[in-house]
Amino acid sequence: MKNPRSVSKANRGLFCVRLAGAVTLISAAAAMAFVAARPSSAAAPNYDINTLAGKVASLRGTAGLQIRFSAFLEQESEEPDIIPPLTPPITPTFVLSSPLDGTQILPPNVLVNQDTAAAPQNETAIAVDPNNPNRIVGGANDYVTRTWSCFVNGTPCSALGDGYSGTYYSNNGGSTWCCNSFPNANYTPTTDPAQIGTLIPGVERLVGGQYDAGGDPALAFDSQGRVFYAGLGFNRTSPPNTVTVNKGTFDGSGNLTWGPPTFINQTTSPSTLNDKEWIAVDSHTGSPFQDRIYVTWTRFIFQAGTGAYVQSPIFFAYSTDQGATFSTPKSIAGNVLYGQGSRPVVGPDGTLYVFWNGSTRLASLNSTYMVKSSDGGATWSPPLSVATMTNIPGVRNTVFRVNSYPAAAAASNGDVYATWNTEVDNTTPNYTGDPGCAYFI
Repeated sequence: MKNPRSVSKANRGLFCVRLAGAVTLISAAAAMAFVAARPSSAAAPNYDINTLAGKVASLRGTAGLQIRFSAFLEQESEEPDIIPPLTPPITPTFVLSSPLDGTQILPPNVLVNQDTAAAPQNETAIAVDPNNPNRIVGGANDYVTRTWSCFVNGTPCSALGDGYSGTYYSNNGGSTWCCNSFPNANYTPTTDPAQIGTLIPGVERLVGGQYDAGGDPALAFDSQGRVFYAGLGFNRTSPPNTVTVNKGTFDGSGNLTWGPPTFINQTTSPSTLNDKEWIAVDSHTGSPFQDRIYVTWTRFIFQAGTGAYVQSPIFFAYSTDQGATFSTPKSIAGNVLYGQGSRPVVGPDGTLYVFWNGSTRLASLNSTYMVKSSDGGATWSPPLSVATMTNIPGVRNTVFRVNSYPAAAAASNGDVYATWNTEVDNTTPNYTGDPGCAYFI
């Protein structure tokens, strides 16, 4: 899991691998065995893992570890307990001549989130209805409540604002998007869509939930046109956290309504933190698992006494009742105990694949790993290392969020594709697998 010295002067690249005949590849990994978690050093410092900031510090303080929390949680760990009201947008005295600069959104670009008060929106997600290509749902970490002028018990909503699960939709192929958010002046925490506008209900406190913050969106449609929004709910200064899934339904007029959240792996333990969930739905007509919902996430585990990081395996749960309930969460990581950034994807025959960035205990490099299930998530193959890689660090002095988490997709013929970012030596791309199927871009 340590960065090799040979890539100290590295190029950042994007790798793409096509997996054809994955069964043959996976069988070669059958001998992999489970190993114990890495022991902590006796001289390691103590961390206050009751807080999000303490957990982030513990992970950063683990020598040689490439794995990090999602950029969303790392940012949230640095937020003050009380967020001051948002200041007016800054008008620069000098605007660069680049076509990317300016104060207007120019065609063919359109405004999706409908926020014109300069609140942040980031880590966007998108999904398209398989039955209606003009119907699109988007999501983002949305800080729009910082711009609200309402009050809760005399406190401005902007002072209570935090990261929220934002959502936006279009019924005309993305030409226009809905909706604006106009809460009443005397706002009461609620799940009423007329009050919360573009926010997912029932997760954070201002929208009728129980958590300080939420976000990290992922979206997927089923074969019937229902859409599912997966995210996180958590507190910054206390342990409670969870994975969330809300179901959205469209009426005959194209209006989208979100139902209440279902919480997965909800915990109040300081030793556990759920992060970087993703969702997939088997929307393939005729699949034996049609409309089954799959959710994967990283379960960070810390020592109760010292707060030291122990491991972060990938966990999994599924739903067969449109997200009303989920199966008991279980690890699918095998001996890849140090992981992050999982991505489930479903093939046309119902086979479920999960890719993630991770490492075994004694590995010198991370790898992009994959497991698969042919029975709807009941049983899993051993982890297969698709390719070794070195996690790219964040870009200094910018707000850009970069990572080495894989993305994946399954083609209609059953081929599976995966991409990821990595650091490589200046001279030779470093990948494993069939040279005819692996590309350095």
